[in-house]
Amino acid sequence: MLTIGRLAAYAGVTTKTVRVYHAKGLLPEPARDAAGYRRYTGRDVATLLEIRTLTQAGVPLAAVRDLLHASPEDLSDALARIDQDLGERIRRLRTTRAALRRLAAGESTILPPDVTAHLDLLPQLGFTSRWTELVTDLWVLAFATQPGTARALFDDQRAMLEDPDHLAVFLEYDRVHDLDPDDPRIAALAARIVAATRARYGDGALPGQDPASEPSALSQATVNATSPAWKRLDTLIRADLAR
Repeated sequence: MLTIGRLAAYAGVTTKTVRVYHAKGLLPEPARDAAGYRRYTGRDVATLLEIRTLTQAGVPLAAVRDLLHASPEDLSDALARIDQDLGERIRRLRTTRAALRRLAAGESTILPPDVTAHLDLLPQLGFTSRWTELVTDLWVLAFATQPGTARALFDDQRAMLEDPDHLAVFLEYDRVHDLDPDDPRIAALAARIVAATRARYGDGALPGQDPASEPSALSQATVNATSPAWKRLDTLIRADLAR
């Protein structure tokens, strides 16, 4: 027979917690003995350990009370769901921990590591610092607002840059930034981009991209505002693709 202090010590909780469980109807409160002390049994220790395990898993006290009185089948199903939820929480915490470590190292917590590594390679591929800074900002916007679709689009664009022909088109896009919007090289580049787009995607949309979505529209508006030549290029591409 145990006092409330010994009971709490065995279960790793405080006596105040035990009294809360009494008040909530989770743990039966035994009668007092002749000396005026409440005496607890080994069964009370087992029940208290069950309550502690469930609460540590994030189960609300009201739900704990129901589980303590559930049938074996219902309890098994509930514990399976709790285990699944706990696994998902652990995965989210690991992701958060990795993000904190990247933050401590001065890295972005929004962009995945492979995206950051790819952006670091852009200058080596021949892109200007202006282009690298712009696309970095756009990928931050994309992954912050639509991480799932951003991933599909990024994987597709990274694969394109591994193709010399597509890489040449991207590099030319970068280099026409300072041209006059009416320069014939703008129209020529637009035609090359349209041809490459149709060859790669047919009449379908780009993977993971909805041109009508707010982030996509904002991204293109940002690009167009950067350069009159790029704005003219976008207008020509859209008009040709719409035919």
